[in-house]
Amino acid sequence: MKSETLATILFLTFVALTLVITFWASRQTKTAADYYAGGRSFSGVQNGLAIGGDYMSAASFLGIAGIIALSGYDGFLYSIGFLVAWLVALLLVAELMRNSGKFTMADVLAFRMSPRPVRTAAGVSTITVSIFYLLAQMVGAGALVGLLLGITSPAGKAWTIVGVGALMIVYVVFGGMKGTTWVQIVKAVLLMTGAALITLLVLGHYGFNLSSLLGDAATQSGKNGNFLIPGLKYGTEAQGLAGKIDLVSLGLALVLGTAGLPHILIRFYTVPTAKDARKSVLWGIGIIGVFYLLTLVLGFGAAALVGSKAIAASDKAGNTAAPLLAKAVGETFLGSAGGTILLALIGAVAFATILAVVAGLTLASSSSFSHDLYAHVFRRGNATEREEVLVARISAFVIGAVAIGLGILAQGQNVAFLVALAFAVAASGNLPAILYSLFWKRFNTAGAVSAIYGGLISALLLVIFSPVVSGSETALFKTAHFNWFPLSNPGIISIPLGFLFGYLGTILSKEYNAAKYAEIEVRSLTGVGAEKATEH
Repeated sequence: MKSETLATILFLTFVALTLVITFWASRQTKTAADYYAGGRSFSGVQNGLAIGGDYMSAASFLGIAGIIALSGYDGFLYSIGFLVAWLVALLLVAELMRNSGKFTMADVLAFRMSPRPVRTAAGVSTITVSIFYLLAQMVGAGALVGLLLGITSPAGKAWTIVGVGALMIVYVVFGGMKGTTWVQIVKAVLLMTGAALITLLVLGHYGFNLSSLLGDAATQSGKNGNFLIPGLKYGTEAQGLAGKIDLVSLGLALVLGTAGLPHILIRFYTVPTAKDARKSVLWGIGIIGVFYLLTLVLGFGAAALVGSKAIAASDKAGNTAAPLLAKAVGETFLGSAGGTILLALIGAVAFATILAVVAGLTLASSSSFSHDLYAHVFRRGNATEREEVLVARISAFVIGAVAIGLGILAQGQNVAFLVALAFAVAASGNLPAILYSLFWKRFNTAGAVSAIYGGLISALLLVIFSPVVSGSETALFKTAHFNWFPLSNPGIISIPLGFLFGYLGTILSKEYNAAKYAEIEVRSLTGVGAEKATEH
């Protein structure tokens, strides 16, 4: 059986399974709490698996393996950054957000402040970050399915992106949070199993000798010793100081971005208690920690057994490194049939990864639009639950269409790199507002709006005028040249600006409500009154 046929069968099997889950969930979704938060019915372990499923995206599986396979040591930072980020989420955000809000990030901010401007800002930020993240998943889908089904033309990959977008819209519109969570749990189990299997085969090939694996990776990369030391991607002679600063900027964005990601924040609302929120993050960290250790073996294994040139020839951004590695180790241990089976299996798992993550992102952004913008800004709190859910479903179509269009435009970018941009935007706009709101008594409406818009706009402007958009071989507009900002990731500038704007907005405004801060302080620590968070 050809790998294309087998891959198609596995794809269709997974899609059929997830559509059954979605249909079942649609029958259970009767209220806004069911749609937005899965009825708060998930245990800590279930939500931990779903958090892992939400977080271990195409960027993790395809992008990180690819960037390590092409850039060696410098790609290693992505694995470490994504993992360390969870400590910030656990220590500063998870339990307090669960206790303070109801459905979205804006519920926490709006409680102490004037609701309409704060909800507007939070809604805009949530949708912007989600679209950046969706963009990465769409690019990964095009590269992956193109490899597995033998589609090489940009038009063919574009139709693949359209198909993935259509499926994610179905999950969100009909399944809501309950359906999306179960899809993510199934996907997390499949992804961990697939990654562990390939890792064991790679290590088995080298007799579990990491030194031999790294030596082969350095040789096959064509870079020899430089492959295993810093500076291959960041801090090269051509980049100079800007490359080293870019590396720090990337690290800041990765470590601080998770705590501001909308689709991760809403996961904390699906559990019944704060204890379950803590447990779910601990489970999430355990699953994610193991997974990112596996990506190191996948990346260096791909460089060693496939070769950097072959990976770049398949996809210049390296997004197909993991599937190509699966094929190589399958052929080594089980012959050509084994290579075909493993390639199809890992391809189907990666496809499942993309579908689950895009569903979570679309749900986060459509929920924010309906709950924050429509219900509380446009309708001033007078919308019914049925109206809210209907608007959420309609907005899922619109956001999905935007993500599909941008995904088609961004083909050729490394998906881990695209996600790092989403992290930078989240850390610049959302994180300052969340931390100030939870920990600073003086914080007020002007500060929240300034922090969100200031961080968001500065990050977006710096990305627009960076080598990501123009002036480089991998830019969206290769022939244009308006890249006056030298860094690929804006985090080192935009994150401090977000905190600065929040501080200045607060001290320049006289608004201050000590009683509301005292109440949210009690609520964030105990969870008392969280269900009424959006009634103020």
